[in-house]
Amino acid sequence: MRFLRNIFMIVAAITVATGILRISYSYFVSEELAMSEGRLSLYQSTVNAEFDRFSHLTYVLSRDTFVMQTAQGGETNALNQRLAEFTQQAGLDAIYLMDTTGRTIAASNYGDASSFIDQNYSFRPYFQQALLGGQGRFYAIGTTTGLPGYFIADAVRDADGVIRGVIAIKIGFSQLEESWRRSGEQVLLTNEDGVVLLSSDPAWRYQVLEALTETQRAHIENSRQFSGQALAPLDWVSLPDHRAEIAGTDRLHLMAETLPHGWELHYFASDDRAVARSWLVIIFAVLLAGIALIFLQRQRARRVAAALRSSEQEEAKLRRANDRLAVEISERNTAERRLKRTEQELERASRLAALGQLSASVTHELGQPIAAMRNHLTAAEMNPKKATGLTSKIGSLVDRMEGITRELKFFARSENIEFKDVDLSEALQVALGLVAPNIDAYGVEIQTFLPEEAVLIRGNKLRIEQVMTNLLRNAIDATEDSDRPIVQITLETVACESRLTISDNGHGLGKSTLSELQEPFVTTRESGRGMGLGLAISTSIIHDHGGAVTAKNNDAGGAVFVVSFPMPDAEVE
Repeated sequence: MRFLRNIFMIVAAITVATGILRISYSYFVSEELAMSEGRLSLYQSTVNAEFDRFSHLTYVLSRDTFVMQTAQGGETNALNQRLAEFTQQAGLDAIYLMDTTGRTIAASNYGDASSFIDQNYSFRPYFQQALLGGQGRFYAIGTTTGLPGYFIADAVRDADGVIRGVIAIKIGFSQLEESWRRSGEQVLLTNEDGVVLLSSDPAWRYQVLEALTETQRAHIENSRQFSGQALAPLDWVSLPDHRAEIAGTDRLHLMAETLPHGWELHYFASDDRAVARSWLVIIFAVLLAGIALIFLQRQRARRVAAALRSSEQEEAKLRRANDRLAVEISERNTAERRLKRTEQELERASRLAALGQLSASVTHELGQPIAAMRNHLTAAEMNPKKATGLTSKIGSLVDRMEGITRELKFFARSENIEFKDVDLSEALQVALGLVAPNIDAYGVEIQTFLPEEAVLIRGNKLRIEQVMTNLLRNAIDATEDSDRPIVQITLETVACESRLTISDNGHGLGKSTLSELQEPFVTTRESGRGMGLGLAISTSIIHDHGGAVTAKNNDAGGAVFVVSFPMPDAEVE
C-alpha cells in the first residue's frame, strides 16, 4: 500500500507540474509575441523610412536646370560633377540621367570603372514607368556593379512638357541590413514574388518562400532583376499559432504586410525566454510544495536539528584542530626557510673564511721568494756592467707581485686603505700591459673607446688596476674558442659616475648569474683553468670604492660587464 501511495503521489505531482508548465508557457509566449510585434513594428517603420526618405528627390532633380539642359543635348561634364556632389552629400549609391532610349548620358559615378555612362537600362521597369509619366520604383541587382539597390526614377521634361529623359537614383540598403545583423535577431524582407531581398542572415538572401511560377520567372529574367541568382526555395515551413520552422529551428513568427509594392517583413523570435520563465514557475511551485512538506515534517526536523547541532560541535572541534595544525605547519615552514637562509649564509661565510686562509697562505709563501728576487735584482743593479733593461722590467714586476700579495691580505684581515685621485685611463693602460701576453696568445682584437680628458675617481690605484686586469683576463679567456676574438673597452662619464664597460664575443655567462659568479671558487672555465677568485676579489674591491658591477649576456654573443664608480666630488658613504 505504501508503494502504491508513493506511485500515486508521483503521478499526481507530474500531472500538476505539466498543467502548470503548459499554462505558464502559453502566458509567457503571449508576452513574447506582444514584444515581437513591437520589434516588428520598429523594423517596419525603419524600412518605410528608407523608402520615403528619397521619394521626392527624383522629382526635384527632374526640374533642375542642369539636368534639363543635359537631357536636351547639353554638355554633360558639369552635370556629372553636380550629380557626384549630390550623391556624396545624400549618401546615395548613384544618380544618373538617361535619354528616352534608356542610354545613360550622365552619372555620378562617371569616373569609376563600373560607370553607368553609355549603359542602356530601357529593360528596367522603373525606366518604363517613368517614361510613361509616373514615378518608377524597382528593387534589383545592378547589372553594371552587381550590387543590389532600390531604384526611383522620374521623367525629365522640357519647357513644353515633352519628356526628354529619365533621372534615376539608386539607394543601397547595406547599412540597414548590417544593423539587422548586429542586432542578433532574425529578420527578412521579401518582395511581391516572395524573393528575400534583405536578411539578417546573408545566406537567406535571394531565396524564395515558395516556388516561383513560370510567369514570375519570365518577368524576373526579362527585367534582369536578380541576375546570376538561382532563387532556390528557403528552408522554412510556416506553422500554426504564429510559429515557423526556419533552418531547422522552431521559432515564433510574425509578419507585416503593410509595405510598398506588396512586400512583406518577416520577424522570427526565440521562445527560449518563455520556456525559461515557465520552468521558473515550476521551480517556484516545487519550492512551495517543499515548504509545505517541511512544515509537515517539523517535528522530525527538530530531532534532526538536535543531531545536527551535535555534529556541528564535533565539526567545530575538528576545525579548531585543523586551524592549530595549519599554524604549526606555517611555523614549521617559516623555520625551514630561516634554516635554509642560515645554511646559505654559513656556506658563504665558510667560503670567505677559506679564501682568507688561502690569501694568508699565498701571501706568506710568496713573501720569501719575492724578497730573495728583490735582493738578487738589487745586487745586479749595483753592478753596472751586468745591469740590463730586463732587470728594470723584472724589478717592476716584483714590485707589483709585492703589491698584490699585500692586497691579498685584505681577505685575511681588515685595515684602512689610503684613497687618492686615480685616472682610470692610466690604470686601464697598465692593465692592458699586464694582459698583453694573453692578448698575443689568443690573437684578440682590442677595441678601446676612451675620452680625451682624464677620468678621475677616489681610490687605490693598485686595486683599481687589479680589478681591470681581472675583468680583462676573464674577457680574453672567454674568447678563446671564437673565430675572431674581439674585446671592446669603453670608458665614459655618465651623470655623477665614471663607467667602465668591457664586452666580448666569447661563450658568455651561460645560465649563471652575477651573484653566483661573485661567490669564491665559482667559475665558468673548465677544471684547472681558474679558481673562481678573480671576480670575487674584484667585486670586493669595487664595493670598497663605493662602486657597483653588473653583468649580462650580450644579444650578439658573449658577455658585457659594467663597472661604475662615483665621481670624486660625489658623496660616498
